[in-house]
Amino acid sequence: MATTRIDQGSSDYPAVLTDRLGENAPPSLYAMGEPSILRQRLLGLICSIQCPGSIVIKTLDAARALRDAGVAVIGGFHSPMEQEFFDILLRGEQPLVLCAAKGLSDLRVGQAARKTIADGRLLVISPFDDNVRRTTAAQAVQRNNLVAALSQTVLVPHAAPGGKTWTTVEAALTRGQLVCTLEDDENTSLTQQGARAVDVQHLIELVTLQTNEGNEI
Repeated sequence: MATTRIDQGSSDYPAVLTDRLGENAPPSLYAMGEPSILRQRLLGLICSIQCPGSIVIKTLDAARALRDAGVAVIGGFHSPMEQEFFDILLRGEQPLVLCAAKGLSDLRVGQAARKTIADGRLLVISPFDDNVRRTTAAQAVQRNNLVAALSQTVLVPHAAPGGKTWTTVEAALTRGQLVCTLEDDENTSLTQQGARAVDVQHLIELVTLQTNEGNEI
């Protein structure tokens, strides 16, 4: 599939990136799919690689509920939990954005994702050009920060204190963004940091309310 470059200053480049990331905003985004999806009010998904069992169940329930509610979601969809979340969302009808931590030329997406791109419902983006062929820990943090910066609300099912996801949570909270996590005793550290604990229905109501306040950012 063809890749396009979206440069800062172009009409398709999200102004919210420069507002939130300043000098750290990527000069260009590389994209496959419909760039207008970036104008949607997006729910960001970021999750640690390892999740307690109780959170796994709640997260998959949340994925199904968000899919059925038609909530537009952006994420790296790289960790096992995120990948399962993505597979559930692909079976819905809402817009999706997949953000990669390397160049798009070597990115493998499955047949279902390719069809969703062709249908105009999935946008794949990366802040890295095709010379970046492998994912490093530093690039994963950049990718997660990009996901958060493009999000109206950030959903963090779980974040291990001190990890890459935790770093992104701290940055988003410092910017004054709304960060939500799922109600669970395992997420006490997140709520103490400033994240809002919600159940699935509350999350949907929250996201829907924000979306109704304006369809584009």
